[in-house]
Amino acid sequence: MLRTQFETELDKLHNQFYAMGNEVVVQINNAVRAFITHDRELAKEVIEADKKINEFEIKLEKKSLEIIALQQPVSTDLRTVITVLKATSDMERMGDHAVSIAEATIRMKGEVRSQIVEEEINKMGREARKLVEAALDLYLNDADVEQAYEIAAHDELINAHYDRIRDLATEEIKKNPDALIAGRDYFQVISYLERIGDYAKNICEWVVYLKTGHITEL
Repeated sequence: MLRTQFETELDKLHNQFYAMGNEVVVQINNAVRAFITHDRELAKEVIEADKKINEFEIKLEKKSLEIIALQQPVSTDLRTVITVLKATSDMERMGDHAVSIAEATIRMKGEVRSQIVEEEINKMGREARKLVEAALDLYLNDADVEQAYEIAAHDELINAHYDRIRDLATEEIKKNPDALIAGRDYFQVISYLERIGDYAKNICEWVVYLKTGHITEL
């Protein structure tokens, strides 16, 4: 494979990854919106659309392994392909968590719910989506290590939301024990959003690896 052809294949890889990332961002947004608005039909759409994310993962893995086999890249080129492989896996897991939020929406039919808790979950969902978008832009715009650290630090905002909502939901259940079943799903949903934040931070870590060759926990 000639160098120009190799670079063309890398461009295709980056474009596919970007398309997958955008799809994941849409799914996170739709999953949270469905949960907050109790929209079970939108939740079903999120679950169905997960097939598209899985297809992206398969295509990206196949293309990455093909590049490694044909080109046998070394140094930065090899790190680029490995970064795409690892980041693709993280994106796929984010999509899985969006599905889990959608499934919680369908499961919570007719339960006593707390508006104040759901408003906070909506805020947490926005922060999680923004972090995923920032991590995606970080990778695609060839950002530096310092920016990777700055973006990864925003995961602490999501963790703070998690702690606050957990405590708030606990208090709401104490006030109204009938909200206990809904509370179970609240705890699960904020756990899924917290994990989405972790996977977005992982992408920042892979950018650091791409730039430095070192695997670093941010």
